[in-house]
Amino acid sequence: MHDLTTAGAEPKALRFAMNLSLAAGFGMLVIKLSAWLLTGSAAILSDASESVVHIVAVVFAAYSLRLSQKPADDTHLYGHAKIGFFSAGFEGALIVVAAIFIFYEALSAWFGGLELQRLGLGTALTAAAGLINGVLGWYLIRVGRQRRSLILEANGRHVLTDSWTSLGVVVGLLLTMVTGWLPFDPLVAMAVAVNILVSGLRLLRESVGGLMDRADPEVHALLISILQRETARRGLEYHNLRHRNVGDAHQVEVHLLFPGSMKVEEAHRIATAIEAGIANELESDVTVTTHLEALEDHSDLHGDPEHPPAEGVG
Repeated sequence: MHDLTTAGAEPKALRFAMNLSLAAGFGMLVIKLSAWLLTGSAAILSDASESVVHIVAVVFAAYSLRLSQKPADDTHLYGHAKIGFFSAGFEGALIVVAAIFIFYEALSAWFGGLELQRLGLGTALTAAAGLINGVLGWYLIRVGRQRRSLILEANGRHVLTDSWTSLGVVVGLLLTMVTGWLPFDPLVAMAVAVNILVSGLRLLRESVGGLMDRADPEVHALLISILQRETARRGLEYHNLRHRNVGDAHQVEVHLLFPGSMKVEEAHRIATAIEAGIANELESDVTVTTHLEALEDHSDLHGDPEHPPAEGVG
């Protein structure tokens, strides 16, 4: 088995980024609530509502990040990194709830009578919040990808969604000020709701895929290419390739078929070299486990002589 995982190797950088996100979330909420109280804008209220959801999501993400960095133990033999998929799903679900709430509030404001004031100051505050969130979201995604943290990357995407929400609100408020047509405010709020709904559903889809161990087709193709090359040059075969993303790393399993006359020592040396080749080419931390079998009697031992095991033939 070849293990190149580095989960928790740089926990301070990840925790700093997450704490920064949480602090910024509270700051953005204060700014947006102030803007809403000044203007009475449904669009700004929708933006502030999304920030409330963001804070709740960040608190859960921070807990998930800390848990994901715990090493394997007697009850979690593969570690705790898959909490990242659950965290992403939780965040996606909250985004969906926020979208529904925003849509409802926009409709209520429209049919309840529109009355706006101090739009200039409210627009400036919302634009400032959007700019800060845009920079923060980019930073979180960058750190999450560099440290291979799904939790932090998902949080960064949520922050970017919040930034786009603010941008949409600013556009709506500017249109309202220029044209004097008040319905621009709830219409933009509803457009924002649709946008973040799509983002939330995308996060949910990725979360379910990760929890269900959905195979990445690009990773699968790369693994087949590596195995075909490595086994072909050694006159071997392989089969039963399996792999999955565990949140901060990949786990790869494959059976290697050797000539029965080869010594175990030599077969193990070759298998270790193939494991290292796989680990070196994947663009993520990876644990590779190989199972050594004899080529001549493999089908008989597994009771399937009519279906040869050569998923990839050297």
